[in-house]
Amino acid sequence: MPNLLNETPGLIAFVRTVESGSFSAAAKILRTSPSAVSRSVGRLESLVRARLFLRSTRALVLTFEGQSLFDKVAPLLRQLDTSDEVASREDTLAGRIRFSMPSDLARYFLTPIFRDFASAFPAIKLEVGLADRQVDLNREDYDVAFRVGGGGQGELRVRKLANVNMVIVASPAYLEKHGKPRSVDEASALPFARYIVRGHPSPMVFAGGKQFSPQGRVDCYTGQALRAAALHGLGAALLMKCVVQDELNDGRLIDISTELDLPPQPLNVVHAFGSMIPLRVRRFCDFIADQTKSIPGL
Repeated sequence: MPNLLNETPGLIAFVRTVESGSFSAAAKILRTSPSAVSRSVGRLESLVRARLFLRSTRALVLTFEGQSLFDKVAPLLRQLDTSDEVASREDTLAGRIRFSMPSDLARYFLTPIFRDFASAFPAIKLEVGLADRQVDLNREDYDVAFRVGGGGQGELRVRKLANVNMVIVASPAYLEKHGKPRSVDEASALPFARYIVRGHPSPMVFAGGKQFSPQGRVDCYTGQALRAAALHGLGAALLMKCVVQDELNDGRLIDISTELDLPPQPLNVVHAFGSMIPLRVRRFCDFIADQTKSIPGL
């Protein structure tokens, strides 16, 4: 194998690509463009005179030569860690954290983020996005996204932070008119305010694999809209229990899923950094995980 001491940028681009699963994810980590990462890997391939990846429109697959090179250099590069956070003290962490979270959870997390995390790490810039939809981390340039249910696709890594208790709620007037379902089959016949994902209503999923696609005349794209529709009797709604705890306490909404086996949903954080997540981002995720312990219903 030729001397690779002068090809450190290409080696870094190669290892980051393997770890993260794509040129675009590696570019995000390295703060450059996917084409620049591809060119660096191409130069490395020319130097070692071997194909390191089999490229397709769907995925990158390591060749035998690529796997052999990765096994040799990845441990060394991980130890060196070329990021600006090497040997940093916790209170000197710097850089940007751009994150997305459901608007329903913002009421619980934004105050401690702004009050405590921002104070502890004054050199970190925070960019906040509140969206119930699943943002595209690479295309929309997010570092991390917090999601309830589901997980990651492709090169995204998923870390579970907590379980979220779910409930189907309805107004007293709705309950008086339609009654309380005693089975999944009875629930499937009720009118719902439906949560829409990618143009389709999200299915109602119960323990044991039972599920149905809810019917109803109100389609919503946010949890707040679902809550409002339920309060006004326009349909039952599946929501995080913590989001409607006040309404359940004062009787404005009633839990109609007590006889149904409704499983909790995971609160996940997803990112595209592979196994080399920056320290500032890791500390932020640890902070959010710690905050979940004080939220009722999580």
